[in-house]
Amino acid sequence: MPRLAIPLSDLQCRTAKTRERAYKLFDGGGMYLFVKPNGVKTWRLKYTKPNGKEGTLIIGNYPIVTLSVARRKRDEAKALLLDNLDPMEEKKKAKIVAQRAALLFETVALEWHADMSRRWTEGHAKTVMSRLRTHVFPLIGQRPIAELDTHDLLEITQRIKERGTMDVALRVQNYLSTIMRGAKRARQITMNPALDLAGSIHAPRTVHRPALSLNRLPELLHRIDNYNGRELTRLAVLLTLHVFVRSSELRFARWSEFDFQRAMWEIPDTRAPIEGVRNSTRGTKMNGDIQMVPLSPQVIEILERLRSLSRFSELVLPGDHKYWKPMSENTVNTMLRNVGYDTSKDVCGHGFRTMACSALLESGLWTDAAIERQMSHKERNRVRAAYIHKAEFLEQRRLIMAWWSNYIDANRHGHVTPHEFAHPVGDNITALQNSRGASKRG
Repeated sequence: MPRLAIPLSDLQCRTAKTRERAYKLFDGGGMYLFVKPNGVKTWRLKYTKPNGKEGTLIIGNYPIVTLSVARRKRDEAKALLLDNLDPMEEKKKAKIVAQRAALLFETVALEWHADMSRRWTEGHAKTVMSRLRTHVFPLIGQRPIAELDTHDLLEITQRIKERGTMDVALRVQNYLSTIMRGAKRARQITMNPALDLAGSIHAPRTVHRPALSLNRLPELLHRIDNYNGRELTRLAVLLTLHVFVRSSELRFARWSEFDFQRAMWEIPDTRAPIEGVRNSTRGTKMNGDIQMVPLSPQVIEILERLRSLSRFSELVLPGDHKYWKPMSENTVNTMLRNVGYDTSKDVCGHGFRTMACSALLESGLWTDAAIERQMSHKERNRVRAAYIHKAEFLEQRRLIMAWWSNYIDANRHGHVTPHEFAHPVGDNITALQNSRGASKRG
């Protein structure tokens, strides 16, 4: 039981002197003023918790908390005890609630972005931040995260959907779900309002880039060979067909990346920026790795012709008017349209990757792992990736790239299937293996 005491007066509290050791001035009901040697005076309440253990509640410092306010807080604490509640625990809960009420969504989102950026590429981190600043922060950035509900989050994705950008809407929904899940784990919110977002957006149907069937390869080569436009453009399309890398991997390629003695092109994951050129730092999508592209004799021949046309530029494919800038991202597809293809239905530059992959698989000569590595695809099976992530299959990939270039040449004067070219029979052997046409311009 709290000791009986004569209630304090405000004068006693105000004039209480410091001593060498801290001491207590009791007011009654278990409350006392704790006077420290440094002059700090603190209201404290000694009480018995609902579990029978002793506890001490810090009410506040005098004179900020006056005698009358301290007594009111003591009575409030005792009322909680009557309801079998621990006033110290209730004070902690109230503090957490107050902190949540002051914690803005933008603050939490920026902390999440800073943490995730350590795992992302610089370009992806910029893209995520741009989407947050464009679509999310204007609506809920300055609102306390604890007061947001599912409808607040749905409003964001709904507005994006109305613009027709379903893919962006789905990605922003994923950001919101991840941010809110982290906030729930950090006890910044008590309920995750993003849980009910599931199913509100349906992923857009995957539309594969158009690619020609392999039996139309002779037709494609004929149109490339007879293109009457800029020679550098024609060679760029032919090079794209032979090496089947992604557009940005080729457009931003520098001569310094090529080792002609080793017949190897090493695409870094990040490149030096080119002033005024958007996304010019892009390299391979093999994050943290270098993508190795073995160079066939045909590719080396194309590169030598390109170097004679772009000798003033460090870029393999410089622009038409400014040699220090790369050719336009639309150049390859523009040429394909000029020679008679609909790049939305027939074939586009990216479709060359599909054509190469199809031929390599149909040949039956190569392992799936080596083909996927040359396509610079990440292994999706995590268990398998743990065992083969260091495997380069480099010697097999040298053979792959040489075979693909030879297969292209074999189709210059008529279609040959990948299986026929890989497994020639009888009199076809010599014809197929030595089929680089004399009229070839690339």
